[in-house]
Amino acid sequence: MSSAQNPHSELVGALYRDHRGWLLAWLRRNVACPSRAEDLSQDTFIRLLGRDELREPREPRAFLVAIAKGLLFDYFRRAALEQAYLCELMLLPESEHPSPEQQQLILEDLKAIDRLLGKLSSKARAAFLYNRLDGLGHAQIAQRLGVSVPRVRQYLAQGIRQCYIALYGEPQ
Repeated sequence: MSSAQNPHSELVGALYRDHRGWLLAWLRRNVACPSRAEDLSQDTFIRLLGRDELREPREPRAFLVAIAKGLLFDYFRRAALEQAYLCELMLLPESEHPSPEQQQLILEDLKAIDRLLGKLSSKARAAFLYNRLDGLGHAQIAQRLGVSVPRVRQYLAQGIRQCYIALYGEPQ
């Protein structure tokens, strides 16, 4: 991507040049897999290139670590999701196991749903999952989350909106 296409490329290039080695060392201390640390380092800078607005940070290393921590959290959450799926799969009789190809497609769908719901606040995400997966009503969800029933309706609307966006794109 040229700097004409991305006005941040010079700043990101400077951050990459000056701090990538340090960030990679930090990630290697926090992730057991060196190749995963490498990927997360690259993803950190890719995330910066994708921003609409980017200013030079006063504390570049703290700034990069904050982004990397978010990516690390996402990675661990997706790994836990995959592990939960595999554990549930083990509970099924072997004759009902999906094929390896189907398992991979299911995992990709679960990760896409996780990314979609990751855009919601924790309470909105919990309300949506309580409603859609557990079949709880508005009053039950409100009680569990310690919020009002109208707030639960707002949370559910946010979840449905994210599903709409995933299927059809941003409403015009």
